[in-house]
Amino acid sequence: MSPRQITVLGECVADAFTQPASTSNELALRVLPGGGPANTAVSLARLGTPARFLARLSGDVFGRLFRAHLETSGVDLSSAVTAVEPSTLAVAELDAQGQAAFSFHAQNTADWQWTAGELAQVDLSQTACVHTGSLALVQKPGAPVVEEFLAAAASHATISIDPNVRPLLVHPDVYRARLTHWCGLADVLRLSEDDLELLLPGTPPEKACDIWHAAGARLVVITQGADGALASLAGERIHVPALSTSVVDTVGAGDSFTAGLLHHLGAQGLLGGRLAELRLGDVADACRFAARVAALTCSVAGPNPPWRSRLEEPAAADRA
Repeated sequence: MSPRQITVLGECVADAFTQPASTSNELALRVLPGGGPANTAVSLARLGTPARFLARLSGDVFGRLFRAHLETSGVDLSSAVTAVEPSTLAVAELDAQGQAAFSFHAQNTADWQWTAGELAQVDLSQTACVHTGSLALVQKPGAPVVEEFLAAAASHATISIDPNVRPLLVHPDVYRARLTHWCGLADVLRLSEDDLELLLPGTPPEKACDIWHAAGARLVVITQGADGALASLAGERIHVPALSTSVVDTVGAGDSFTAGLLHHLGAQGLLGGRLAELRLGDVADACRFAARVAALTCSVAGPNPPWRSRLEEPAAADRA
């Protein structure tokens, strides 16, 4: 079964990675297109899901880079807004394990300026799932507009949310204040163990799942890096191990996991409503596929998810 369209809403960020410079008083940067929602849209399209990206893309040098990257990956930009504001920039430093620490340059940038009129004309009749999250849900003035869009879409599409907490830019209290409301909108809540610690410090993952189920989310998936992922479907739980791979960096791994999860569910015809027909075995299969996508993303530099042909290679992640 061919997956139906997934519409992703959110930011596209210029990820600038620090590199050694020729002299001590210089800083060299390698800029790659990133941003959680954009990474997810790219990964979905490369996996073969019709992916439409609702974004506000600047006309500056970074915005042109974003457009080229998204279109080359097969993402539908027909509903993207051409914005006059500048692009968002994130400067990343990698530690010895390939984990990235970001500093953001995001004040008054294009990604957060959504208006009700810009989203009012979006046709979701062919969309099985709407995915969003990260800064688009908390950055004003656009965040309330995005929430209203999700509420309207929830009547006929599966809603997927990834909080992707960015504490250096937005205090975790802002996320905490809205999380119960998001769970009331979401059918799928995917977040990392770092997000969990910021949102519910000291809370065991299983208890967190129960809290978010009670707030309305049917499927909660907590990714735990090298320890795999915990998936909870209305209280039924399963742990899926991570795949062994040679890690270059972990940038975009969570976004790729989300894309793999949604792609697999969509390919099985399980998206498009409240996930009433979803069973734990379906979730396990989708998470195993998602773990493979994430492992391949970790095996290359930056947010560069694999194309479907790479997934068809036997033991691709192990050889990466």
